Amino acid sequence: MTEPTQATARLAATVLLVDEDADVLAAMSDVVAAQGCRPLRAGSAAEAMRVMRRREVQLVVTDAALPHVGGLELLEHVRDHHPETVVIFTSDYGSVEAAVEAVRRGAYDYLTKPIVEDDLRLAVGRGLQQQRLLAENQRLRAATAGPFDSIVGTDHRMIRVFELIEAVADSTTNVLITGESGTGKSLVARAIHDRSPRRDRPFVEVSCGALPETLLESELFGHVRGAFTDAVGDRPGKFAAADGGTLFLDEIGTASPALQVKLLRALQERTFEPVGSNRSKSVDVRVIVASNRDLLADVEAGRFRRDLYYRVNVVRIDLPRLAQRVGDIRLLAEHFLDQFRRQTGRPVAGFTDEALAALQAYDWPGNVRELANCVERAVVLCRAGRIGPADLPGEIARRRTPGQRRPHAPADVLPLAEALAGPEKQILLEALAACRGSRKATAAALKIDRTTLYKKMKKHGLLPGRKAP
Repeated sequence: MTEPTQATARLAATVLLVDEDADVLAAMSDVVAAQGCRPLRAGSAAEAMRVMRRREVQLVVTDAALPHVGGLELLEHVRDHHPETVVIFTSDYGSVEAAVEAVRRGAYDYLTKPIVEDDLRLAVGRGLQQQRLLAENQRLRAATAGPFDSIVGTDHRMIRVFELIEAVADSTTNVLITGESGTGKSLVARAIHDRSPRRDRPFVEVSCGALPETLLESELFGHVRGAFTDAVGDRPGKFAAADGGTLFLDEIGTASPALQVKLLRALQERTFEPVGSNRSKSVDVRVIVASNRDLLADVEAGRFRRDLYYRVNVVRIDLPRLAQRVGDIRLLAEHFLDQFRRQTGRPVAGFTDEALAALQAYDWPGNVRELANCVERAVVLCRAGRIGPADLPGEIARRRTPGQRRPHAPADVLPLAEALAGPEKQILLEALAACRGSRKATAAALKIDRTTLYKKMKKHGLLPGRKAP
């Protein structure tokens, strides 16, 4: 209890207390002020929102059952407009279900009324520690993020990518983007389009490798009625759909020799014929292509037309493998954590040092896409304040940088009590909500005695200020 109090005093944090009961507000203000924080008071959610527009607030302690606009609505407002602010709920036994729902939606914790001073001090101290972690993560991203919202990196190879995007964006030059699957080729193509004079026109993406040759030609150039068995009407293709904008052709190396001939003409003359038609159509399209294959090697092997290669390879942007930019792994992981935390509402503050070391030691054959999937999985599974090795896939969690413990060492295994702490607390919260806060009914539902329930509630900071009826 002492450590959170000292940390709070050092921060001189601003804590907003929200409750319609003025006496409750006064009592909580005294406790918060004694911790070295600046307490602010609000009697309703609307007033709290007005306060937060004027003042920077690190922590909100709000009643679940506010009049008019409820506590859950206030929580949504804080998440949307003040993502670094941590929210703690208070509730009486009649509204404990709302408090449990708030935890599910991203509230850090909840306290049951009447509130015990020690419980409030501890919750505020822990909440402010959580807020400090969130703020540090935000500052890290702000200090090191690249110039593009969707593309993150500070590695010198990525700086070169950013420079090339800016250089080619306002031209109509064809661009070839190369890199392994999962390195972000479509994001680069979209960034070029978004910075070009065509930004308000369509951006159309086609994965050439996802369609068989017979369908790909129709997908690109369209067809007329009767061109083949299922062609019951005219259908414009992607070239027509992208008229005035940008057409991004991914996996261009999979196109057949016959289709390569038609693509070459479309790129050279900006004209094409729909399948089954002998009438040419003209379009104004900027073409960007991408490949995860070595197109020059395909040219030498006779699999890709040399003239088409030089037509698409006017400006080439090479994307590095994620394993080549280890310094960006933490930044990318924090970027995806923020993204999935917002989507899921999970109150995950960051990564432990052990988890970051494992991420940086892994080879990432799936590149950035694999890292994004890994972080999404970890956010869903994490039950502690920060993502640890146990939340990562096994093949990643077992990786160690030089000097760390050997894989499969006994010390790599989380203690059982630590691994089960998060799930156990969630089970208790849900059981208490289902039993309307009654310890007797909760103990019976969980098939444990009331003494055991009391000890577990105390361990997880769930004790109310009075015994349940």
